Parts: sequence; C-alpha cells; structure tokens
Amino acid sequence: MDHASAQQHPISLYLKVWALLFVLSTFSYLVDYFHFQGLLRWLLILVFMAMKATLIVAIFMHLRWERLALIYAILLPPLCVLVLVALMAIEGDYTFLTRATFFANGP
Repeated sequence: MDHASAQQHPISLYLKVWALLFVLSTFSYLVDYFHFQGLLRWLLILVFMAMKATLIVAIFMHLRWERLALIYAILLPPLCVLVLVALMAIEGDYTFLTRATFFANGP
C-alpha cells in the first residue's frame, strides 16, 4: 500500500460531517427563530459555534489523524489565551466595581 492510498478517508465520513454541520447550523438559526433572549441565547449560539468549529478542525483539517503532540501544540496555546482573557475579565470587573463603589460615596 502506497502513501497516497493510506491517507484516503471514506467519502461517507465527510458527508456525515457535512450533514451534522447543516443540522448544527439549523439549530443555531432556530435560536433566533424562537426568540431566545439573554444569557441562554448567547450560550446556545456559542455552544453550537464551538461544536461546528471542532468538527471542521477535526475532520476537514485532518487534526483527528495527527499525532497527539501536534494536537497539543495547536490547541493548547489558544486555550491558554482564553483562560488568561477570562481571568483578566474577572479582574477588570472587580476593579470596575471597586472603583464604582469608592467614587460613588463622593468626597
């Protein structure tokens, strides 16, 4: 078996993933159709977006068949950045609330 035939994946896999992406996109449009509001709306949209992005990266970009070290090298830095952004958002919120409390009392 040569190298080119070893890297071939069945077309049915790609068709199933495409159909699943279509279903997930339909669900994300239904969130707006049913007029979900507030935190639930954004949570559902972000969950569907993350699921679609994971499928695209894993299957269409062939990350599923890569070595674990390469997967970690690609996925861990953005994950670390997201954790740091979340920590800084929490810190910024704390700082804003502390200043608002201090300056609300007046001189």
